[in-house]
Amino acid sequence: MDYDKQQVTCPQGQVSAGWHGPYPTSSPTAAPLIVARFTKSQCRPCPARTQCTSTADSARTVGFPPRELRDLQLRVRAEQQTPEWKTRYAVRSGVESTVNEFAHGHGMRRCRYRGQGKAHIQHVLTAIAVNIERLSGLRPAEEAPIPRQPTAFQNYLDQREIPRLKSWRTLGS
Repeated sequence: MDYDKQQVTCPQGQVSAGWHGPYPTSSPTAAPLIVARFTKSQCRPCPARTQCTSTADSARTVGFPPRELRDLQLRVRAEQQTPEWKTRYAVRSGVESTVNEFAHGHGMRRCRYRGQGKAHIQHVLTAIAVNIERLSGLRPAEEAPIPRQPTAFQNYLDQREIPRLKSWRTLGS
């Protein structure tokens, strides 16, 4: 893309015939768009045409942001490759995945009840349910839990050599 000459050159060396815009997009929050067009006579004989366009008239149009937005886009994409950015984003990624899980997995986009108090209770109870679900999926601890000391009754049975159930946890046996 050559913003000064208002031309786009395709990978096969063809130069665009027209440059229009920037046009506002259909969304008020979306960036404006510049459109470059190639002619049918440029695209039809091209051997790479099927990789570029699938339109019936075989002419290619390319849409891209204005220079300021394109420069910003390139700078931000380069920054995203740095270890510092990836470290910062790791935290955000975890939070976003949790929000996504609540919104899509547990229907939290809509409240089932009217009123702020009831909505708050729904959110708290859903969070508790998700935490229980997450805790139940954890692997057991590597070390076995420390068994409890035998009770007086268990000591009495041991002294008299009376067998006890194996489910009773003790240190001695």
